[in-house]
Amino acid sequence: MSKIAFVYPGQGAQKAGMGKDFYEQCPKAKELFDNASKWLDLDMKALCFEENDRLDVTEYTQAALVTTCLAMTRVVEEAGLTPDVTAGLSLGEYAAIAAAGGMSEEDAIRLVRKRGILMQEAYPAGVGAMAAVLSMDAETIEKTIEPIADVTIANYNCPGQIVITGLKEAVEQGAEALKAAGAKRVLMLNVSGPFHSPLLKEAGAELGKVLAETEVSALQIPYVTNVTAQEVTDIQQTKALLEQQVASPVRWEQSMRYLIDQGVDTFVEIGPGKTLAGFMRKISKDVNMYNIAAVEDVAKVISAIQGE
Repeated sequence: MSKIAFVYPGQGAQKAGMGKDFYEQCPKAKELFDNASKWLDLDMKALCFEENDRLDVTEYTQAALVTTCLAMTRVVEEAGLTPDVTAGLSLGEYAAIAAAGGMSEEDAIRLVRKRGILMQEAYPAGVGAMAAVLSMDAETIEKTIEPIADVTIANYNCPGQIVITGLKEAVEQGAEALKAAGAKRVLMLNVSGPFHSPLLKEAGAELGKVLAETEVSALQIPYVTNVTAQEVTDIQQTKALLEQQVASPVRWEQSMRYLIDQGVDTFVEIGPGKTLAGFMRKISKDVNMYNIAAVEDVAKVISAIQGE
């Protein structure tokens, strides 16, 4: 019997039109999009379904993506597929916690709206930066940037793709040092801040105040946290971890390897795009990886899993 993990993408996976077919064809998904519009006083349909400039702005992206992922999850579970464990990359961790029963959909969506605003306002545009480092191992990257102040690792995505973060000048200096040390490519990313950097510790503390007032529930299944790449079974740990997560590296590769070590052999990426599937191809070819980004994917994936 397969052990199944639902995994959720982070910021960058969003695209106009995401979730529209779920909204139009699935009453439970429609209900969540409509409710999210009321909870946040935002037109979630316009934000997610139509071409617009706001979808790529952090304060809107985060709520839009988590709403979409949770609406899709409703449909997947209604069709009879449920996970044994969940995980989400950065922002996706909120969808993972809600899917694991640790908080309501409303609280997850409200929290990421606040998280997006805090992260966006932490530094003026252009002060912080992030860059993807390709074809270099983590240990070499860590040693190369260690002497440079205000640049650290943001994401351990998969072998050959690690992201650095920090103040713009420090990231640019780090990029040059990494190229000199043998990195195949270092690509500056189109982001508005130094996400997952210690520089965002204050934003994390502000989010912590909101988390302190948020009601949580006993987890029905475990989820894996980005902060430690370990399973969380006690919801009481969650608030502190989510506060830390804002300024800590995303240990995605380590999280996936942990789940594989725990016997998870089937991963279902729920949300737009195939970012996590791309990472998994480089992490392990020994697991089954599926994507649900459109309504038609639901039946196909369930049929494939049941036929394994």
